[in-house]
Amino acid sequence: MNIGPEMLFLLVLAFLLFGPKKLPEIGRKLGRALAEFKRASNELKGQLENEMRLLEAEDREKKISPPPPPPENTVAVLPETGSASAGDPPPVASAAVASASDPHPAPASGVEGA
Repeated sequence: MNIGPEMLFLLVLAFLLFGPKKLPEIGRKLGRALAEFKRASNELKGQLENEMRLLEAEDREKKISPPPPPPENTVAVLPETGSASAGDPPPVASAAVASASDPHPAPASGVEGA
């Protein structure tokens, strides 16, 4: 243990102020206070580390989770399925379906002549 001149001066001053009977009691109280401070400091450090781990886990979960569904009343883009190539126009549903035996199909509504 390396005791410098400042520390030696403080020990002599404490010895003169408190006397030999009170000095051990003061030392014990000071030791207990430092131990309590260290315990509280370690507990606080542990709580902060635990909270940081929880926040990091939530951040990782947000990055991994799928995107939220689109809001209502919006148009969603669906992936294309089937054998149509990228250059083909999408199929159009029509109200008038021509039968295979009808040689002259009826024009679509709103269209006059061909």
